[in-house]
Amino acid sequence: DRANKPALRTIQQSMDGDTIDCVPRHKQHALDHPLLKNHRIQSAPPRMPASATATFRASEAASGNSTTRARAAWQTWHHAGHCPKGTVPVRRTTAEDVLRGGRSLFRFGRKRHRRDRAARAANAPDVVTGNGHEHAIAYTAVGQQEVYGAKATINVWDPAIQEPNGFSLSQLWLLSGSFNGSDLNSIEAGWQVSPELYGDSRPRLFTYWTSDAYEATGCYNALCPGFVQTSSRVAIGAAISPVSSLAGEQYDMTLLIWKDPKLGNWWLSYGDAGASQLVGYWPAELFTHLSGHASMVEWGGEVVNTRPDGAHTATQMGSGRFAAEGFGRASYFRNLETVDAGNSLAPVSLDAVQTLAEDGGCYDIKKAYDERDGWGTHFYYGGPGHNPACP
Repeated sequence: DRANKPALRTIQQSMDGDTIDCVPRHKQHALDHPLLKNHRIQSAPPRMPASATATFRASEAASGNSTTRARAAWQTWHHAGHCPKGTVPVRRTTAEDVLRGGRSLFRFGRKRHRRDRAARAANAPDVVTGNGHEHAIAYTAVGQQEVYGAKATINVWDPAIQEPNGFSLSQLWLLSGSFNGSDLNSIEAGWQVSPELYGDSRPRLFTYWTSDAYEATGCYNALCPGFVQTSSRVAIGAAISPVSSLAGEQYDMTLLIWKDPKLGNWWLSYGDAGASQLVGYWPAELFTHLSGHASMVEWGGEVVNTRPDGAHTATQMGSGRFAAEGFGRASYFRNLETVDAGNSLAPVSLDAVQTLAEDGGCYDIKKAYDERDGWGTHFYYGGPGHNPACP
């Protein structure tokens, strides 16, 4: 009842099986957070970052004679209806959702606690090896610059998940704080397949945040107070469609997170430059270190490996194919950009990003730069998990 606020309209015939509640904007669950007791929803749209270069809306294959282009992916629930202005679409949480994971209501929608954080270097990426999470990411160095936002275009897949409590996601992270302490601040957004969280294997738009290294604050989507929705068209946690197919059509989405220079809130937009939507924002009151700026950006994929039957999980990352297979087969992030103190978008140079994959036999990553096709700094990543090179 706390999560599902009274709706002005309910959309129940969604093709992805979801029920979408159109909740009055000023009554949404986000505002129940104690730090937002006196928060006034930002009604004036933020100033969008100025782009120094044009970003391609559709992209050709990076090699060969293929004329295949990537197309925009959107959300499935729109086929069943729309929410009126002044409301925000919220995916309804059911008792089955909470019970499926066998976890407490307090922990539902939260990442599992990372116990071995102290073993990490102070300037390491926001990853912890040894706790079942594996990554293939590109990242900027800590302290390299003050960052006020990040952007990328990601193609969308529906990777196979082996374990009921497994997941596969592709996202961008904005981080600040201590990487080996308990004060890490993180803002995250991307697409995710999680049968435990959603009850199916569809890729879904998600958000996440924490101000204490995932210990007690933050959660996915609108499952706890915090992220303030403003759009009546984009539902956090809703399915994305269509999805890319192997050697077939490619569908991608563009995400931009940036700090409003005037009020300090961190905004999210979804969609390409021609049809982007302001989704909402993480209020500045939620954070400590991110109340100023981010010190690191990460882009890439993550899976959880619980080693079912004593072998590495066969959960796929991205398309389930390795980076070397390239366009149409491997998953990608393209047009990596960051936002500077002047609220301007700047392309990330190839030399400014490092890459990390814990076990290249399971999942890998390969970065590149391509000016001809407008991809700028980009990378392919992913893999099948369990295979002869990944026992």
